[in-house]
Amino acid sequence: MCEQTGSPKSLPFKTRTISVDQAVGTTLAHDMTQIIPGEFKGPAFKKGHKVTSGDLCRLMRMGKNHLYVLELEKGQIHEDDAVFELASALAGPGVTFSASPSEGKLQLQAAYPGLLKVNVDALTRFNMIEDVMCASIHNNTCVEKGHPLAATRAIPLVIQQNELEKAVELAKDNYPIFSIKMFNPLKIRLIITGDEVYKGLVKDRFRAIVEKKITALGASLEEAVILPDDQKMISEQIKNYLGKDTDLIITTGGMSVDPDDVTKAGIEAADFENIHYSSAVLPGAMFLLGYQKEITIMGLPACGLYHRTTIFDLILPRIMAGEKPGKKDLAQLCHGGLCLNCTPCRFPACSFGKA
Repeated sequence: MCEQTGSPKSLPFKTRTISVDQAVGTTLAHDMTQIIPGEFKGPAFKKGHKVTSGDLCRLMRMGKNHLYVLELEKGQIHEDDAVFELASALAGPGVTFSASPSEGKLQLQAAYPGLLKVNVDALTRFNMIEDVMCASIHNNTCVEKGHPLAATRAIPLVIQQNELEKAVELAKDNYPIFSIKMFNPLKIRLIITGDEVYKGLVKDRFRAIVEKKITALGASLEEAVILPDDQKMISEQIKNYLGKDTDLIITTGGMSVDPDDVTKAGIEAADFENIHYSSAVLPGAMFLLGYQKEITIMGLPACGLYHRTTIFDLILPRIMAGEKPGKKDLAQLCHGGLCLNCTPCRFPACSFGKA
């Protein structure tokens, strides 16, 4: 059999080169990718495949005149073994992955529905290490079970053990880089404000909008009332809700600077511990977020009636996941906080709310 011992100078590992017509019986050391423009890109042959006489024509059509048999030295790790270690270190609670790499890659997936959390700074530092990479979807994305979250791989076919150990150690030191927070089945109570709605001059549309969005994440609307633009009545109703089994209070309307808009004043009079008014998001600049012990209140501006996607869609999942966003969180939404009002709306498959 015609073969060569040694490695091309560009390869940092040893191989034996075997003429493809002499390769029957050889066990492949790595996936072999085939590309058919516009039709297919993927592994034509998987690692561990034993070459048969029937494979030779296909290998030649792929331009494979030679096959390379790896001869790894101490301190060298094959890409498939390396990527399994990388994925294991990157995956936190609620994140799973296959035990079978494809072309040296492993995809991380959601083990259950929830909110994806990404340690972006640690992920960036991970990608600065030689010969490894990991790409993900955005932080704070709502995901279903099985949703792709990220993919990682060792860049070369053979990676040096010391580089692999650096990447694994960084991921473990910053655990978890990827995790899923489950949504809590919150009990929500709603206050719809506005003289025109209270008097029946305008039909309320806010309840249907709010109820659709909260139930999609597993919450329940326990109670809803319609009140006029009366600060005292709004404040008293909030206090009434605070005395019940309530996780989240939502008010709608009355959040602008118009003298008739008194919802914000009504919330402030209900003695909340922390109140943050305004966000760096359009639509949703006149948004209010507050906390009273374990109860959260959200003041939704009227933009929620006219825009399909607003600040409400960015903050609600985080509240449902048990977080308490503050003033800085509302400010950090500035990068990605401008909705382009696309027709049709493609949210969440767009840039809105993603930094």
